[in-house]
Amino acid sequence: MAVSFDPPPADKHALEEDGRFTPKFDANGLLTAVVTDARDGELLMVAHMNAEALSLTLETGIAHYYSRSRDRIWKKGESSGNLQTVREMRTDCDQDAVWLKVEVAGHDATCHTGRRSCFYRSVTLADGAARLEMTDNHRHFDPGAVYGGPDKA
Repeated sequence: MAVSFDPPPADKHALEEDGRFTPKFDANGLLTAVVTDARDGELLMVAHMNAEALSLTLETGIAHYYSRSRDRIWKKGESSGNLQTVREMRTDCDQDAVWLKVEVAGHDATCHTGRRSCFYRSVTLADGAARLEMTDNHRHFDPGAVYGGPDKA
């Protein structure tokens, strides 16, 4: 049974204070999803959900997202075994983003590169140029073996 969502109310007070979840999808029908580890709060990824992905996530308790590059729903961890079980879902004040606190199965990795988090580099400024510095180079799994090659991730 698919969960359906009413459109957000025009009244800002109702949007912010009412008990109804009325997600505010953008012009492309998407909602931003911020994903953290339920155990330690580590930021794992940022993704998007359409109404179908949001509904599947609420129904199953397993995180589903909408892949803009593949133009389809994706059940996170379906290929790698690193399924994300949602322990808590929150929304922001204007309901245009959700925060998922998840438990990651399998290798305890979220990124398709094999790392725990998609945020494995920091941005620094050196000699007037923006540079990337590796903050986590530990791979929990081999992406080539899991996805069948570098172009499959």
